[in-house]
Amino acid sequence: MISDGMLIAALIYVIACLGLVLYQQQQTSKLRVKVAALSLLIKESDRQRETVKRELQELRSGTIGVGRRMLELEKRTAKQDARLDEVNQQDPQTRLYSRAMKMVDLGASIDELIRECELPKAEAELIIRLHGKG
Repeated sequence: MISDGMLIAALIYVIACLGLVLYQQQQTSKLRVKVAALSLLIKESDRQRETVKRELQELRSGTIGVGRRMLELEKRTAKQDARLDEVNQQDPQTRLYSRAMKMVDLGASIDELIRECELPKAEAELIIRLHGKG
């Protein structure tokens, strides 16, 4: 027959095993809660990453569009500058007035305009009023 000592030892062993099982279940439950929280954080992070990715793509598309428009404007401006230069070179009177405006920008007086550009006094005064710095 089984002795009392062996019965007590078996009972202690069973209680110890039950304690270990309960402890493991408690730890597993805590880990599940942590895993669930981390999963939520990962989902939120993925959602935010996708949002940022979409916004970045929109910015790229917008930047490309603006760049193309800028290139078009630069081409147009260059063409207009070339046309203006061509017109200025063809018309001696325009060259004269362009020179007078440059002189005004550099601070020339009415007398200097009259002398250097051979302008009438009224035209020299008008150019200084229209293009003067003050």
